[in-house]
Amino acid sequence: MSDLLRAPAELKYAEELDWLESIDDGPKPFAWRLSPKMVRLFILGSERADGLDREVTQKWYGDRSFVERSIVTLASDRGLLLIGDPGTGKSWLAELLAAAISRNSTLVVQGTAGTTEDHIKYSWNVSMVIAKGQSRESMIPSPIMTAMETGAIGRFEELTRSTSDVQDALISILSEKYVSVPELDSDNIVFAKPGFSIIATANSSDRGVNDLSSALKRRFNFVRIPVVTNKKSEAQIVRFRTEELLRRHQIELEVPPTLLDVLLQSFADLRASAASAGSDDEKLESALSTAEQIGVLEDAILHSNFFGDRQLSAHTLASSFVGSLTRREPEDLAILNKYLHGVVEPRSKDEGGAWPEFLAGGRDAIATLS
Repeated sequence: MSDLLRAPAELKYAEELDWLESIDDGPKPFAWRLSPKMVRLFILGSERADGLDREVTQKWYGDRSFVERSIVTLASDRGLLLIGDPGTGKSWLAELLAAAISRNSTLVVQGTAGTTEDHIKYSWNVSMVIAKGQSRESMIPSPIMTAMETGAIGRFEELTRSTSDVQDALISILSEKYVSVPELDSDNIVFAKPGFSIIATANSSDRGVNDLSSALKRRFNFVRIPVVTNKKSEAQIVRFRTEELLRRHQIELEVPPTLLDVLLQSFADLRASAASAGSDDEKLESALSTAEQIGVLEDAILHSNFFGDRQLSAHTLASSFVGSLTRREPEDLAILNKYLHGVVEPRSKDEGGAWPEFLAGGRDAIATLS
C-alpha cells in the first residue's frame, strides 16, 4: 500500500478485516463478508467486554445508534442516506460500511451538476460498438451497476448535487432492483444480486440545490449525522486523523495537548459566534466542521515539518488557522480580527499558556493577508 496516495478502507484495514472474518460466527445477511455485529465492531472498535484476543481500533467517532441503524437499513436492502453538515464524517462512515460488508468501497459515483444518467447506469465502448455492434461486451457498467451485478454496496456521494433526472434514475434501481438496456435485443436486463444496496450522502447545507423527490425519499432510510459538539469526542477524531497523517508522511512530530485544546476552543468560540450572528455577513463562510479543524492542524504540521524546526508552535497553528478559514476578503478577515481582539486577547492575558503566541501568530497572518 506504500505506493498508494490513499488506500481505501478495505486495503488499509485488510489484515484486521481478515481476522474479524476468521472469528465471525454470527449470521450474515445476503453475501455480507461480516455479520452485523462484526461490522459494528470494525467501525466502532472493540471494548474489554468483547473478550477478543486483540484490539480492534475505533475508526468512526459518533453515537453508536447511527452506526447500528445504518447497518440495519442495509441488511433490509433499503437504500441508506447519510445526511448532515459538511465535515461530519458521512463519507468516511459510508466507506467503512462498504468495506466491512462488501470488502469493496470503491464503487462510487460522485454527484455534481455534470453527473448524468450514464454515470449511474452504463455507457458504451465506442470503438467496440463500431467494430462489433452493441453487446454486453461493449457495455461499460457504472459503479452502481457493478455493485448490482456483484451483490455489493454502491455509494453515491453528494446526492443532492446531482440534477433531478439523475436522481429519478435511482428510483427504479432502488425499487425494482434491475436496469433495462433497451439498446440490446437479448440479455437486456441487469438484475441486482442479493446484498446490493446504495449508501448515499447529502449535505444538509445543500437543501434547495436539488431537493430529493418524495418518491426517492421513500426509498431511502435517513440517518442524520449531527455536528460533533462534544469536546472529548472531537479531540479523539482530530487526534485519530492527525496520527494517520503523521504515519502516512512518516513525520515524527508531537502535537502538544495544549495546542490541540487551543484549536478546539477556537473553533468552539467561532461556532458560538456564528450561532448568535444576526446575518450571514457576520459568519465565516467556513462550516467550522471537525474536518476543517483537521485541515488546519494538517497544514500547521506540514509547515512545521518542512519549513520550521519540526516542532509545532502556537504561532504556526494560528497562521494556518487564519489562512484556512479566510475565504472571503475582507469579510472573513474582519470576523477573525474581531475574534482575536475580542476573545483571544483577553484570554491570553487571563490564562496565558499558548494563547499569547496564538494571538501574535493570528495577528501576523491577518496583517499578511490584509
